[in-house]
Amino acid sequence: MTNQVVRENARVDRAGLQVDAQLAAFVEGEVLGPLGKDAAAFWAGFAALVGKFAPRNRALLAKRDELQARIDAWHAARAGKPLEQGEYQAFLREIGYLVEEPAPFTVATQHVDAEIATMAGPQLVVPVLNARFLLNAANARWGSLYDAWYGTDALDAAPAKPGGYDPERGAAVIAAGRAFLDQSVPLAGASWTNWDGAGDPPLADPAQLVARKPGGLLLRKNGLHIELMLDRAHPVGKTDKAGIADIVLEAALTTIVDLEDSIAAVDADDKLEAYRNWLGVIRGDLTDTFEKGGKTLTRALNADREWTALDGSALTLPGRSLLFIRNVGHLMTNPAILLPDGGEIPEGIMDGVITSAISAQDIAGLGKYRNSRARNGRGAGIYIVKPKMHGPEECAFTNDLFDAVEDLLGLSRFTLKVGVMDEERRTSANLAACIQAVKDRIVFLNTGFLDRTGDEMHTSMRAGPMIRKGAMKASAWIDAYEKRNVAIGLRHGLSGRAQIGKGMWAAPDRMRAMVLEKTGHPKAGANTAWVPSPTAATLHAMHYHEIDVFAVQRDLASQPVPPLDALLTVPLADGVNWSEAEVREELDNNAQGLLGYVVRWIDQGVGCSKVPDINDVGLMEDRATLLISSQHMANWLLHGVCTREQVMESLHRMAAKVDAQNADDPAYEPMAGNWDTSLAFQAACDLVFKGVEQPNGYTEPLLHAWRRKKKAQG
Repeated sequence: MTNQVVRENARVDRAGLQVDAQLAAFVEGEVLGPLGKDAAAFWAGFAALVGKFAPRNRALLAKRDELQARIDAWHAARAGKPLEQGEYQAFLREIGYLVEEPAPFTVATQHVDAEIATMAGPQLVVPVLNARFLLNAANARWGSLYDAWYGTDALDAAPAKPGGYDPERGAAVIAAGRAFLDQSVPLAGASWTNWDGAGDPPLADPAQLVARKPGGLLLRKNGLHIELMLDRAHPVGKTDKAGIADIVLEAALTTIVDLEDSIAAVDADDKLEAYRNWLGVIRGDLTDTFEKGGKTLTRALNADREWTALDGSALTLPGRSLLFIRNVGHLMTNPAILLPDGGEIPEGIMDGVITSAISAQDIAGLGKYRNSRARNGRGAGIYIVKPKMHGPEECAFTNDLFDAVEDLLGLSRFTLKVGVMDEERRTSANLAACIQAVKDRIVFLNTGFLDRTGDEMHTSMRAGPMIRKGAMKASAWIDAYEKRNVAIGLRHGLSGRAQIGKGMWAAPDRMRAMVLEKTGHPKAGANTAWVPSPTAATLHAMHYHEIDVFAVQRDLASQPVPPLDALLTVPLADGVNWSEAEVREELDNNAQGLLGYVVRWIDQGVGCSKVPDINDVGLMEDRATLLISSQHMANWLLHGVCTREQVMESLHRMAAKVDAQNADDPAYEPMAGNWDTSLAFQAACDLVFKGVEQPNGYTEPLLHAWRRKKKAQG
């Protein structure tokens, strides 16, 4: 028996809950202690809350299964018949999958920080278990535009030459910087190229200059700040006509600290590490020491930025991104706490209570810095993103749970704000009713293409074979989904109160393509969108200087909501007969992506990383991408597009490829040839061959089971 197993068996009784001993000590000493909360009263209230909400949680999951079974039977009974929308929607209404549209309403969320309500800019999502990445993301509120251009392919110029600073590349970066300034903060009758740095720049709109400090000017466009660093002694500034050493942009306004899709947390040890890191950034004392370039570095949170406003008063700007915490959804349970009947606690309930208790230290002003600054500088909001909710009943459950958590912690009503991930088919089809269920606390609405695609396939699994994965982005339901999300959010008053977001740019090494393409998100009315790195946040921030998102939202608010018919058009490959080569190509693509992600999840506990795709292009992968690959292969297998033997051949071929792609990782355990001993390979097989029977197609139950087996091996 390993130490891991022994440690997890060390439990203490807390009001009938069997709590991991170290987790209990953490909650009582590091979370409740500074708040002055009585531990016994907390655990009694927690136990009562769990007793009330755990059965309701189970009932909601049972309803998911019931609806899926009825949809499966309906499709099976109609095999070979075309899907007619009138008949289909009538059936979905009859079983309660579709609900009536609510009467007109407007969300009533109050006391929301400006970064969410009235500003538009990039958003990061970061795994909470990686302290270094977490600190990088929190500090990505400000980023060097010069560095972002110099070190990536975003600039249309030759790459930097090896061996120190490349003056030719630097000149191209400076020229691009001047062009950006000409576009965002133009001078009166002149170009920034001609400014010599003497005095204040002659802005066409003088109101764009908002503050000064020695060696710096602070400008503003569309609510976002631009810092000009003026330093003629700097290696760059001394060669610059105006002495501009750098252009620093306000970039990642918000960051989602993730307990869900981007991490591998399967037991009390993992959850405790996650909660400790969240406490560290809330308290402001999280640090991480690491080796880089032969040097030992320590990273900590950035301080606020101090300026002198034009009227001589002090101006303080946040030095860090405003943090959301993404809790786990309703499906999974965790052994960190056992219920009186011996069952595991619903993980989403545990997250809701413990992450909120941690965040209450921010509300109480106990941290080194403020996260939420709303309401006259006092922390007003605890921002929680809730993923994977199916329909308005589950959103109402979250709203009621948050009421109970507020009561338990002595927080005023609606202190807990909620972000709704519109990533499940039943949610997007009933989006207005979902928003209504959380109308007093919603601050975020986001499209999640990847999870939504996986749920699209699983919901209609028995309707027939799906189109190829690459064709999904051009399908009718995707276009309707993206447009409806914005339109319904605007119809119910989210503009000025909440973020309406768009999804991730997955290729962190392809910044030029991102700069060219991701402008579509603010143009579509999204006042935030996900990026894969702090550098990407700095580059994406330029789009929000270029586009006034709130003006776009005002224009879009008068347009009709796209019809439900398009959203519910199932992406079936009616009448398509793929060649053997096409089937093999599709299977290989799915198998390579699946194996490349799963092998790190199971063997190393890495929930999100840059994984080479089948063409060796690094893509940010998390469980949502895995969901698509596994469900697509399961669908084709179910409908006879391919055979089990073809799938296994593909998995074997791609295991060898993934092994080769990871050959330089000393911690990597090869899969090829180790078919019976590689737990990662066996997990990948399960995800495909048991994909049809997984609850809503989710990968978590299998991933967690196999990861626990791996951890039990020591």
